[in-house]
Amino acid sequence: MQAILCRAYGPPSSLVMDEAPDPHAGPGQVVIDVHAAGVNFPDVLLIQGLYQVKPPLPFSPGVEVAGIISEVGEGVRELQVGDRVAAGVSGGFAERAVASAATTIALPDAIDFVTAAGMVLTYGTVYHALVDRAVLHGGEWLYVSGAGGGVGTAACDLAKGLYAHVVASASSDAKRDAAKRAGADVVLDAAASDLVDAIKTATAGGIDVALDNVGGEQFDAALRAAKRDARLLVVGFAGGTIPQIPANRILLKELDVLGVYWGDWAARNPERNRANFDAMFTLIAEGKLHPRVDTTYAFKDAPNAIADLQERRLVGKGVVRVREQ
Repeated sequence: MQAILCRAYGPPSSLVMDEAPDPHAGPGQVVIDVHAAGVNFPDVLLIQGLYQVKPPLPFSPGVEVAGIISEVGEGVRELQVGDRVAAGVSGGFAERAVASAATTIALPDAIDFVTAAGMVLTYGTVYHALVDRAVLHGGEWLYVSGAGGGVGTAACDLAKGLYAHVVASASSDAKRDAAKRAGADVVLDAAASDLVDAIKTATAGGIDVALDNVGGEQFDAALRAAKRDARLLVVGFAGGTIPQIPANRILLKELDVLGVYWGDWAARNPERNRANFDAMFTLIAEGKLHPRVDTTYAFKDAPNAIADLQERRLVGKGVVRVREQ
């Protein structure tokens, strides 16, 4: 099969398309003929050897795919060859990828592969964060940092589907426009010197929930703008700086700081994860959720997709078309 390969740690330009061995399904696994693969921040870290998981070289990046099952392993009962599915994987920028059957999601006919490949990591993470961890209620104010990226736009979209209000921040006009399209009520400049005051003004006093996938100053802004009893969701550190949280602020406002590690949670709770996606598919069918892919890339251009994400040129969600649908 053809695959995008990382032979040595380095920049996206060092990735190559080459032949790789066809994978086979072990016990409890399925092989997916990949039609589309999402582009995510872990891909940037994986090819530099900076991610918490380090697959042996050479490997293919890509952590979420959608396609058709071509092989099922021993013990797999609920999935069959020919099923349309999406899954989190290791090695998704390839014509075939292996996935755990337990965390593979069967797709409704109405969900195309490009849309599905753009949902696995982003919407899986955001639904787990907002619903399972923060228990976001209708009418509450959610603050989303990095709102012009895949996780950020998914958070804006889902929050509106849950009837919450959204104040978001992003670093460029294009990314602020993406957050607005995704449903944010108020979109602010992430670099504004008065960001905390602007958040408080927009929300008439402060936020109930924050979803931060940037870290650094963005997390600090969320902390300062939080109401008493607010819930702060730590999703990631795309800005490169892991925040150091002043415990006195947590104490004085009785805040909840909640970690969100969806991939590990989904592996340990596959039935609940499937239920989360079923709930999202229902919201899509009802017109309350609107996942979108902003940019698609040809298979051979997957290295460019990762570079666009690394250099902050990618707005919204990007997906690589491995096969034509």
